[in-house]
Parts: sequence; C-alpha cells; structure tokens
Amino acid sequence: MSTVSKAKLPVQRNRIRESFSRRLFLKINVLILLLISAVMLYPVLYVIAASLSEETAILKGEVVLWPVRTHVLAYAKVFRYPQLLTSYRNTILYTVLGTAINLLLTTAGAWALCQRKLPGRRFLTLMCTFTMFFSGGMIPTFLIVKELKMLNTMWAMLIPGAVSTYNMILMRTFFMGIPVSLVEAAELDGCNDFGILIKIVLPLSMASLMTIGMFYAVSHWNSYFSAVLYLNKPELYPLQIILRQVVLQNEIVENASSSAESNMAEGIKYATIVVAMLPMLCVYPFIQRYFVKGVMIGSVKE
Repeated sequence: MSTVSKAKLPVQRNRIRESFSRRLFLKINVLILLLISAVMLYPVLYVIAASLSEETAILKGEVVLWPVRTHVLAYAKVFRYPQLLTSYRNTILYTVLGTAINLLLTTAGAWALCQRKLPGRRFLTLMCTFTMFFSGGMIPTFLIVKELKMLNTMWAMLIPGAVSTYNMILMRTFFMGIPVSLVEAAELDGCNDFGILIKIVLPLSMASLMTIGMFYAVSHWNSYFSAVLYLNKPELYPLQIILRQVVLQNEIVENASSSAESNMAEGIKYATIVVAMLPMLCVYPFIQRYFVKGVMIGSVKE
C-alpha cells in the first residue's frame, strides 16, 4: 500500500470504554434527576393551570396540567384589587434597593477580610462567623429597630438584614482565589485599594456577584416576617402580606361586587400566587448562566 493511500485512511481514535456499572450509575442519576424535576415542576404548572381554569373544574379536581375551560377572569379581578399594585411597587422597591445595599456591604466586608495586611483579620473573621450561630434574638432586634425610629418605614425592611455573614464569607473566599499577581501589578501601577476592587476584582467576580445577588433578591421578594414585625401601615406592605390576605383570608372574594366574582375564590388564590412568583421566574433565566460557576465558590482549591 502506498504512502498516499495510507494517509487517506481514517484515523482510529482510542476511546475509553465505560464499564457497565458506570453506565448504569449515570442512567439512574438521570432518572432520579428527572423525577426530582417533575416533583418540583408539577406544583408550578398546576397553579398556572388552575389560575386559568373555571372554578367548578378546580373544585371537581379536573385540573391536572392543562387549564380546563380557560378564562382570565381571576386575573382581571386580582389586578383590580387596589392594594395589589401598591404592594407590588413596594416589593420591587425593597428588592432592588435592598439587593443593592446587600451587595455593597457584602462586597466591602469581603474585600476587607481578604486583605492579608489588615490588622486583626483573623479575629474579625472569627467575630463575623460567630454571628452565624448566635444572635441577639427577635425581641432585642425589634427594640433596636424601634429605638432607631425605623418602625413603619421602608428602612425596617432593608437595614436589619443588610449583610449575610454566610454570603460575605463566600465572596471573601472567591476574592482570595483571584491571583495575587494581578493585585500586585495594579499596586505597582499606582492603583489604590478602591481602584483595584472596582477595576480588577469586581469584573472578575461577576459570577459570584450575580449568584449572591440572586439569593438576596429572592430573600427580599419573599420577605414576610419582617413586614409583620415592623410595619403597621398598609401602604408599606410588601406583596407577600397581600398574598397572605388573599390566600388565607379571602379578602378579594369578600370585597367582590357580584356573585360571579364571589364564586371564583380558588381561581383568585391561584392567580394571585402566579402574579407573585412571575417576576422571579422571568429574571432567573437571565442569571442562570452565572449559577454553574457561582455556586461553586470556594469549593475547589488549587
């Protein structure tokens, strides 16, 4: 056989054959993950389907995954509820402003704790970690908020939980994984600590910022207990308080102007739940690509 004909032969690549136990393990993993996904996804699909279904179909149990005798009357009634839009605006304000405050303070604390030249860095880290396991409790926290004149203000929803020690330690661990040579090169070029943080560290930490920011945002969006403790003014209530009034107290149904609306109790509950969870469902796909890297913060050491 000539050299030319040999060169035209396809190259045989050696592939590592997976054992039967390995293939079986992967298939079982896929089945388990599919089952878990179905269990988690079904309640969401059911709530959406029920919110679009006729009331009698919901009560008879005819709704499974798809709407039965579809209509949007429940949503029309929910959006006519006067306090819904106010609470929606409040929750968006609490979420956006609260997440910004959280990220600002968490980033500042993490950047300070990762500085090897900081005097007493180990002691300060231990003191911050101590707060993860022990706190003053609910009553002392309420008294502090009261003495600071923050009751019945939006700051009562934002300041008491402004920093999560767990998230700050996660971000500190990520910062410490950034090559020291980059920081030293910036220092040699005359960049100060704030410049290094803003121009070098934060652009390299986008995954951790987005992941931790999503944790903070979801926490603010679902915040309920803080509003119960610190707020008495209905115009400051977040969405979760209104959701409780609708789901548990049937407040929209009690204020119904006609018998047709009063017979939509279940549909109104499901529609309110969908309205409450929809913004987070819309935001998550844009941030999901950061989660694969972001949730692994501090898990791998080189």
